[in-house]
Amino acid sequence: MIKINKLAALLILVSVSCLPRAALAQDIAPPSQDTDGRLGILEENDYFGTHDDRHYTQGLKLSYLSKPVTPDGGWDQPFGMLNDAFGIYGGDSRKRKYEWTALGQSIFTPTYTNTPNPSPNDRPYAAWLYTGASLLQDTDHGWYHTLENTELDLGVVGPPALGEVTQNDYHQFINVTPALGWHDEIHTEPGAILSYEKKWRFQQPLIGNLAIDAIPEAGATVGNILTYGDIGGMVRFGQNLGADYGPNRIRPSPSGTAWFDPDQLDGRPGWYIFAGTQGRAMGHNVFLQGNSFAPSYGVEEKPLVADFIVGASLFWNTALRVDATMTERTKEFYGQQGHPDRFGGINLTIGF
Repeated sequence: MIKINKLAALLILVSVSCLPRAALAQDIAPPSQDTDGRLGILEENDYFGTHDDRHYTQGLKLSYLSKPVTPDGGWDQPFGMLNDAFGIYGGDSRKRKYEWTALGQSIFTPTYTNTPNPSPNDRPYAAWLYTGASLLQDTDHGWYHTLENTELDLGVVGPPALGEVTQNDYHQFINVTPALGWHDEIHTEPGAILSYEKKWRFQQPLIGNLAIDAIPEAGATVGNILTYGDIGGMVRFGQNLGADYGPNRIRPSPSGTAWFDPDQLDGRPGWYIFAGTQGRAMGHNVFLQGNSFAPSYGVEEKPLVADFIVGASLFWNTALRVDATMTERTKEFYGQQGHPDRFGGINLTIGF
């Protein structure tokens, strides 16, 4: 199990203080229930699934979901530019928000971390430290809704991503043998990931406030960190399903965002259980293949990877939300040994 260290915690505090909430305030939509921003903290860890310390071993994401932006205001212009250029973000009955990733970190290790000489046939040590922003639009089509997400993440891999510091400082704190092969991690390289994804939500009321819905999704991601196309879907059962499209996630995984619309609540707490899957046609994964622009350790990735996810969400109106997920991932590279990877996630969101 890996936890964030003191240095990363300091970076979180600095990042939060820099969130552009004041700039957004001038472009907020007219009063509604949806008048608050939302701060989310997401932790994914293999300890929650198998107690392993291998492969995708830890992910952290601190995000902020803005209030709705005013139509035709300054913060609305990027949506219009994308609509003019690519024909996305259209429609009349819509609501638009920004999601800011103040800080994200993902850590990957080989199967065996107790040797100073990692196997050349296993995935390399790697870490990714990043920040980013998403343009989110929910559109009401009458009998179904859609959510569009264009996301840009910028960051760095290699030693500046603080993978060794984060992992081994915590191992030292809990008196566990540190991972010994970080000196062979992939080299320093700035990185960018640009993604566009779309979800369709089809909801069927049942009894009272209970309902079931299906949310197919499709998208594409390009960059020197990750390049892939994805298709998948989720089925949910519960109440107040219209408030979101499923829990937030960390790439690469079944797609998720921090989107939440309290105008869709009926005054009672919301909850649901869910199951879903996503298949990805992989073009590039720096965490497996190694650096894009310099020689480094790496393995041959499999062209097709699938994730299977189950979990539950509970939210108390706009004030507090908790999500718990469990994901199983098929083998990602040729020669991968052992059982498929399994990791859990806990997401806490606070409205303010």
